[in-house]
Amino acid sequence: MMTEKQYGIIFDMDNTLLQSRIDFGGMKRAVFEEIVSRGLCAGDLAWQDHTASQLIELARQSGKMTKEAEGVIWEAVERFEREGMREAILEPHVLDMLTDLYDYGYLIILTNNARSAAVEALTRTGIAHYFDHIAGREQMTALKPSPSGILHVLNQYLHVPEERWTFVGDSWIDGKAAQDGGIRFFLYRGDSEEMARRGVRPHVHIRHMSELGGHVRDQEGR
Repeated sequence: MMTEKQYGIIFDMDNTLLQSRIDFGGMKRAVFEEIVSRGLCAGDLAWQDHTASQLIELARQSGKMTKEAEGVIWEAVERFEREGMREAILEPHVLDMLTDLYDYGYLIILTNNARSAAVEALTRTGIAHYFDHIAGREQMTALKPSPSGILHVLNQYLHVPEERWTFVGDSWIDGKAAQDGGIRFFLYRGDSEEMARRGVRPHVHIRHMSELGGHVRDQEGR
């Protein structure tokens, strides 16, 4: 009988495992223009300071968002995602890192992208089979920086305590989700000043994926 793993590592996908080409600025602009045109948001909002998911949440909070409008907006977001991931390649050292950690713990993807787009990109780059669970925005009640996705993952593996989970990501929204979800956050590359400005305190800051295995084992005292 296979012994259940006792550790878990959750990965963001874009610019953490994959070098995606998603035009996040264009995506945010498209969302902003759509919600303004529908009277769901003030036209003078500083949209550049928000993620696309935060802009959509603001539109929901207006109380005037219809299912049809939200569907149109998410379709626009998914077009940017699929276009940006069409030519995505792996970040350096990712394949060796996944091979190293495959037997160590559960390997999970947690992305704000549509799950179908994530599976497509991970399959095309040859790494989908390394992951025990792939969670996209459909598995969350609210997108990162909400901890909803973290809690979804933890609920799939109740035998693994929170202190044995690590989230690896490049953005402050990953760090905020990890902190509010009660697990460690390892920053991959990313902007330390932006982290501090957003109140995110990474446990470890790694520059290369080849460093991850050592840091994960150090945290667990192994």
